[in-house]
Amino acid sequence: MSDRKEKRSKSEGGIPPGNLGQFPNENNRSIPDIAANVPLMESARDGQRGTEKYHEKSEMAAGKGWGVAYYKQDYPERDLDDDVNPNDTLVQDVSSTAVLTPLDDDLVGEVKELEDRGNWTGRFDFLMSLLGYSVGLGNVWRFPYLAYSNGGGAFVFPFVLMLLLLGLPLMFLELALGQYAALGPSVVFDRLCPLFHGMGYGMISVSGIVSLYYTVIIAWCILYLFTSFTSELPWEKCHPEWASEHCYSFKEADLCHQVPGQVYYKQVCYNATVSLERNLSLLAQNVTRHPPAQDFFERGVLDQSNGIENIGVPQWKITLCLLCAWLMTFGALSRGVKSTGKVVYFTALFPYVVLVILFFRGVTLPGAADGIIYYLTPRFDKLGEAKVWSDAAAQIFFALSPAWGGLITLSSYNQFHNNCFKDSLIVGIGNICTSIFAGFVIFSIIGYLAHDLQMPIDKVVDQGAGLAFIVYPDVVTRLPISPLWSILFFVMMITLGMGSEFALLETMMTAVQDTFPQLRAKKTYVVAVVCLIGFLGGLSVTCNGGMYILQLMDNYVSSWSVFLMAGLESVTIGWIYGGDRFISDIEMMIGVRGNAFHNFFKLFWKFLSPMTLAFVFVFNLIQYKPLEFGDYIYPMWSNGIGWILSLVPIIFISTIAITKILKGPKEMSIMERVRFLLKPSQSWGPAHKVPTFDISEPDDGIISNPNFSSTVIPNFDSRDPKV
Repeated sequence: MSDRKEKRSKSEGGIPPGNLGQFPNENNRSIPDIAANVPLMESARDGQRGTEKYHEKSEMAAGKGWGVAYYKQDYPERDLDDDVNPNDTLVQDVSSTAVLTPLDDDLVGEVKELEDRGNWTGRFDFLMSLLGYSVGLGNVWRFPYLAYSNGGGAFVFPFVLMLLLLGLPLMFLELALGQYAALGPSVVFDRLCPLFHGMGYGMISVSGIVSLYYTVIIAWCILYLFTSFTSELPWEKCHPEWASEHCYSFKEADLCHQVPGQVYYKQVCYNATVSLERNLSLLAQNVTRHPPAQDFFERGVLDQSNGIENIGVPQWKITLCLLCAWLMTFGALSRGVKSTGKVVYFTALFPYVVLVILFFRGVTLPGAADGIIYYLTPRFDKLGEAKVWSDAAAQIFFALSPAWGGLITLSSYNQFHNNCFKDSLIVGIGNICTSIFAGFVIFSIIGYLAHDLQMPIDKVVDQGAGLAFIVYPDVVTRLPISPLWSILFFVMMITLGMGSEFALLETMMTAVQDTFPQLRAKKTYVVAVVCLIGFLGGLSVTCNGGMYILQLMDNYVSSWSVFLMAGLESVTIGWIYGGDRFISDIEMMIGVRGNAFHNFFKLFWKFLSPMTLAFVFVFNLIQYKPLEFGDYIYPMWSNGIGWILSLVPIIFISTIAITKILKGPKEMSIMERVRFLLKPSQSWGPAHKVPTFDISEPDDGIISNPNFSSTVIPNFDSRDPKV
């Protein structure tokens, strides 16, 4: 029996605490007796340690893993005798790679309850929320205009390549990170790698800035929805209050051409006699044409100014719709993720119904084949332009949203053993397929417009975010009962936008509540304050020059700084924390994976993803050009504002890192502080209920764990190398 007790003491006493990312307590340099020859536990906040694996140097070389209990396969010589009472056994007979569940209550220690942050009510709630977050306006609004402005098919190739190199690996990394720690970005990086604590706040700042103009786009959709409740859509004809001289109404032109010899020219139908006298047939063929939907959007809705210099004043209709969008956001989020998880079932699935209908209508229009051919034909000369690669990478980040904080936030509410790997594959591939499918829809319509306008496809509409508000509205005028289809389309756009907006706002609110846990009981007030700030911040985008501000924010905020943060995040996991170690953490959640799984993700996290991001970043710096919007060239001062916005996340990261280094103990050198802050903090560990024990209490050869009777351990030798 004494031999068994000795084995038990060695298994319990030999838990090396490891080096942690909090500065050491000079008053507590050692733990008596059992832990006398074990490395220090640095300044334990509460003296508790969970099931994280830490290693002695000798054990690391031998590949041994430690937890709160040793594993039989690692130490077969320490197997307990068969006649030991199971209730007295300190070691569970499991593989060191087995998934630990909340029912693993026979490990050493007492279960430590987790703080109640809330959870998804079901796995599909999370999956639908994730799908609604990633499949949004970017698929039907941003992707088509990027493909249109970057040569059609030439953009699809780098887009798919960036999905493989960046999208899927980084998406899985963040889903696993948030689920493992059950923390939002504002806290998780402080525990994983304290030196880069600011990376979480950098991600939150990106989500916050994007949400400002993203909600304005939703407001446009709401305005269009209200406008669609009429017997005839206003953009079917050229109305004098907003039509330009180039406005060309297909409906009026068709009516005019029903009489032989009549010519439709500059919104007037001329009879055959007048058209022959003035030679209008030739003039009508060479005149510049705009579909009414373009003039309605630019002049009727936005009242767009001629540049960012003329910012103007908020448009009252858009402002009211913006208020409506924020009120809907408040209503959906005020009750937490449980209510949000139900709303997204509709917001995530309904858009696919409308897209399928528009696809079948679009491909049956004359000229649609030309648009699709333009979409699929690669123009390889475009691949030499940095903008194509930058836009492809930016769109992957805009679609799947790594380094924005939303993925970490949503997965932090998951059950611990949810299969986040399967989720990342489903949503990642589904998102890209949705973008490509939306491209077929919109380019079939662009081909049709080019056919009717008798213009080259790349000259049909101006580039920019308004493409979806010109092309899609125009095609619904070709459908029977066009107001009904317009209503369905803009309900789809609103649901797409709200699904993403929920996650953007949840990212910021989770950051507030994780940083200040006492505010979790006042979530309604937190949501109200965040929504109010968002509404006030978005007012500038509702002004006459709001489109120019939107383009500025969209081009600078969601590209440069996001690339840097994603690269830093990948390096932190792959090199600083360790790819093998992180995959071991993942296996604790989803089970053991094969060598191919290990090698694949280590290759991307350590090499391919960071190198791709560095390549895109440097390539863009070399070929950087001031921002343009159609024929408008932004002034230098506005590009300077764009650079300031893009540097906000970098300012967070560098400022917090410098502050942490300067606040370190005076006796440590700068490099020692940096190395120390690169290690996980004491509180880093898995999110499920874990057994803990108090290492701050002197053992003196006595087992003090409350789950077992206290017993004196005879013949204890702390010099045993396996202790």
